[in-house]
Amino acid sequence: MTDKVDIPIIAPAVPVYAHPGDAGADLVATHAVALQPGERALVGTGVRIALPEGFAAFVVPRSGLAARHGITVVNAPGTVDAGYRGEIKVCLLNTDRHEAYEVAEGDRIAQLIIMPVVHARFIPVEDLDSTTRGDGGFGSTGYQK
Repeated sequence: MTDKVDIPIIAPAVPVYAHPGDAGADLVATHAVALQPGERALVGTGVRIALPEGFAAFVVPRSGLAARHGITVVNAPGTVDAGYRGEIKVCLLNTDRHEAYEVAEGDRIAQLIIMPVVHARFIPVEDLDSTTRGDGGFGSTGYQK
C-alpha cells in the first residue's frame, strides 16, 4: 500500500516519477547553463508547490549525474518548507576538476522528495540518558585509517 498526498502545483513541466515506487520525482531545468569545473549555478525549475502543513519537500541530486559527470546539489538536501510558495530552484555544482557540463533546457537536474515531518519540542535538561554509542561520532562505528 502506498500513501499519496495531493500537492497543488504551478509548473511548465510537472515533476514525474520515472518508475513505480520511486521516492523522488524528476525536476527539470527551465533554462540552459554551462557549469565549468568547480562552478555552481542556481537553476530554475519553474515549479511552485503548496505543501500541506506537516509536509516538506527535499531537493536531492540525481545519482546518474553525480556518478557520470560529478554534478551534485550544493545544499543537498535542499529543504522546501510547507509555507514557501516561490519557485523551486536547484543550486547545482560541477565537482569534476577537468570537464565542463552543459545543462540544457528540459534536462532532468534533481529529484523532489515529499515527506511528512514532525515538529520537536526541545526540552532543556542537565544530562542525557546514556547509550552504548555515547558521544562517539564521525567514524566511531567502524571507520579505520
